Amino acid sequence: MYLSLMMERLSDWGRRLWQQVVLRSGVVTIVVVVLAVLGLAIGWHAHVRGRFAQFKAEFKKSDAPHTPAAPQPGGQDALVLERSPIENGTAPEFLSATLLPGRGMNVFQITALVPKKGRVKLLASPPLDEATRRMNGSGDDVHGQVSLAMGGAIEAPWAGTIFGTGSEDQLTTQWRGKSLRIPAERRDGTAAATGGLLLAKAGTSAKTNVMPDGGEAEAVYDEGDFGGAWPSRMRVKSTVQLSSRAIEMTVVAANTGDEPQPVGLGWRPRFAILSSHRGEMTLRLPSLMREEVERGTGVPTGRLIPVDGTAYDFSPRTGAPLKDLSLNDTFVHLRQAPLDSGPVMELLDPEDNFGLRMTMLSPSIKAMHVEAPADGNFVMIEPRFNFDDPFGREWSKEENTGMIVIGPGQTAQWKIRLEIYAPKPMANTHP
Repeated sequence: MYLSLMMERLSDWGRRLWQQVVLRSGVVTIVVVVLAVLGLAIGWHAHVRGRFAQFKAEFKKSDAPHTPAAPQPGGQDALVLERSPIENGTAPEFLSATLLPGRGMNVFQITALVPKKGRVKLLASPPLDEATRRMNGSGDDVHGQVSLAMGGAIEAPWAGTIFGTGSEDQLTTQWRGKSLRIPAERRDGTAAATGGLLLAKAGTSAKTNVMPDGGEAEAVYDEGDFGGAWPSRMRVKSTVQLSSRAIEMTVVAANTGDEPQPVGLGWRPRFAILSSHRGEMTLRLPSLMREEVERGTGVPTGRLIPVDGTAYDFSPRTGAPLKDLSLNDTFVHLRQAPLDSGPVMELLDPEDNFGLRMTMLSPSIKAMHVEAPADGNFVMIEPRFNFDDPFGREWSKEENTGMIVIGPGQTAQWKIRLEIYAPKPMANTHP
């Protein structure tokens, strides 16, 4: 009996203690909250682990091997300047320019919109993937010579061709008593080097900028002394600006070495013949003289021949048709007409009613080489500083063959403006 009474009192005491200590103090609420937070934490942890596992799976999936990008000429991506047409088909205008910084900033292609003909490619160039295969640095491209056969190669530290005494793959010429040993090829038993040493070079840097009506591309080449071939160190910067009616090109060569050095700069665009009547294409050249060369070798004789009254006279303001004439000639002593910004070349396609006008903005541009095979699909027009074989002994001391000498810290600039236009006003098709 006493034990039963004691158990009842202990039970009653426990109930009172629970009511006073636990229920009234809020401990139950705290415990409930703690258990709820703990449950949420456990749930969130499980959720995160699930999301993390999903993220890991997606990461592994994205980390899977991708198909590599197609190789580009010279191992550097092409630079493309583009713009939208604004003339509504009433006048020709430039649309894009594709440049190859991995190949000396070759202006590989220029496209334009020509009324009644649509979008056209103005330069004779193959597709970019084919150009990449051919510009491989071996065989006939060991010195970058394939660049001369497509697009528009930029030439430095000389333009055109140098001839000299040579071995199997090198020629020697003289400048101010110094021997210049230049990579070369054999041409009909004569050692010759064409197009300079920039043809296969990759840019030290390259960039593009968007402009209101087009864009600008720039590439820099720190080439030193071109592997010991040149007297001093050189940096070349090429800039191309695209707008609707004009493309401006500037090439600046800087002497970054300690010795004076000669500089010749040029550009070799191969303009495509779009017309089905090549003979009707009209050419205007601002020159009355051309170099005389030896048959077979192409070496200049040192004489200049007047073109007046011959089939090579393209000096009239309206130019002259190509007809069936094959051209591979260098025209010199360029003249500037009144009110022009420099000597002007024009190539006119009367069938498609558009023309290209090139203005030489640098007084140092002294020569223009033209190559237009009678059975070819292009007209190559090369504005440059220097004559062919500018160091050759065939030239008299009185003749300025166009090479500029720059001392340490000095620069030489080559600049042209290429315009597209309609020689005849287009009929207004809008009310």
